[in-house]
Amino acid sequence: MKPVITAALCALLLSILTSPGLAHFGMVIPSANRVSQQQPTVHLDLSFSHPFAGIGMAMERPAAFYTMKEGQREELTSRLSMTMVMGHRGWELDYTPKRPGVYWFIMEPQPYWEAAEDLFIIHYTKTAISAFDGDEGWADPLGLKTEIVPLLRPFGNYGGNTFVGQVLLDGKPVPGSLVEVEYYDQAKEQAGQKTLQAPSDAHVSQVILADGQGIFSFTCPAAGWWGFAALNEADFTIKDPQGHEKGVELGALLWLYLDPFPRPGAPQ
Repeated sequence: MKPVITAALCALLLSILTSPGLAHFGMVIPSANRVSQQQPTVHLDLSFSHPFAGIGMAMERPAAFYTMKEGQREELTSRLSMTMVMGHRGWELDYTPKRPGVYWFIMEPQPYWEAAEDLFIIHYTKTAISAFDGDEGWADPLGLKTEIVPLLRPFGNYGGNTFVGQVLLDGKPVPGSLVEVEYYDQAKEQAGQKTLQAPSDAHVSQVILADGQGIFSFTCPAAGWWGFAALNEADFTIKDPQGHEKGVELGALLWLYLDPFPRPGAPQ
């Protein structure tokens, strides 16, 4: 078994033993994943949370937040305002695309010290928005430290579609990478309603093992927001609050929205 697989398996096992059913997810959730001339502005919420359970965690101002379109980067960190997401500190902003195209929104957080797992967590999180029907370049890697490259167009999909992605670390595929998947019931969370109840802790975070090229697939059983987290061990350490060198979990996070399938007579 390759060392990167062993490290990821150990991290996942430790996470399950210390906090069953509550995986950490970096989150970048826009109000829509498509914008039009009629509604050109999108609102984005940034957080570090347990999406399925609807439990938030306080997040420091991100180290970086920006959008990328056709390889061009626009810095947005200074425009972030503090807000509350799932009852804890998160960040928000409104953004209005100027031209048609695919806009990737990327968050690099401050390292998060997780004492229960005795490591730091850094989740490079991204989501895509199609502006004015633009759909070019959605499968291009963005050059992040680690990322999930979609092999299914990340917008214009229905609940029940199968998402396919490839895990990259330092620009190279990660054989056997572990990928956690969680559903985020945004509408219920915003309305303060009861979150979904899973049949067991194992149902909260679905787990996939990528193939030898870092490619994985997952069929999303419902419409809404789905988060994919590919977890691997960093090749560097960070000092904990007591000054001890600790390992770092690197997460490649991608959020995808699936629309309800239209049915005759159903309300739109």
